[in-house]
Amino acid sequence: MTDEEILRALYDETLVGNGPRVLELTEQGLDAGMAPETMLFEALIPSLEEVGARFERGDFFVPEMLIAGRAMAGALDRLRPLLAETGAQTVGTFLMSTVKGDVHDIGKNLVNIMLEGAGFHVIDLGVQVSPEKVVAGVLEHKPDIVGFSAFLTTTMPMFKANINALQKAGLRDQVIVMVGGAPVTQEYADAVGADGYAADASTAVRRAKELIATKRAAVGV
Repeated sequence: MTDEEILRALYDETLVGNGPRVLELTEQGLDAGMAPETMLFEALIPSLEEVGARFERGDFFVPEMLIAGRAMAGALDRLRPLLAETGAQTVGTFLMSTVKGDVHDIGKNLVNIMLEGAGFHVIDLGVQVSPEKVVAGVLEHKPDIVGFSAFLTTTMPMFKANINALQKAGLRDQVIVMVGGAPVTQEYADAVGADGYAADASTAVRRAKELIATKRAAVGV
């Protein structure tokens, strides 16, 4: 296969979530001497962007997003160390967690996959994450964005607790805060003082990119 054929097949197989074939094509590309960033930026990321677009149009649903995301995640596992060696630029660093009192993580994990697919470096603190752990994570990883997920209405107040903890630690102005989860609304996000809200994984990626671009433009980066 030519490089162009490999890229086209990578795009197509990621779109339908054929994980084994995506991994096989990734290895083929590497064996043929293709740069890992070429496969990432010319096939894998465009394919996942198309998945997101189809989801927003109602042509794809969560299961299709999940299998496409997982197919890409397999390729990313193979390419990530090689991308690090080449010094490929990431879009930004995203620190993710499900809030204290909540153990739900399917939505969070899907957002993580989509963010990684879009070129973000994602650090996942897991579930049941306390405000103290959030502050420690921000100090350690210095993310551009901090994301909080809540699936239960009873745990949504932890958004405010986390934001207050960041404020108290003098870190609130250093990070963008995004929130999401099944019961969360834009109105609630505004009420707790979050910078961004997304109803689904595809929107989360787009919103995260917008927020980073706006912040960097404001500081002249």
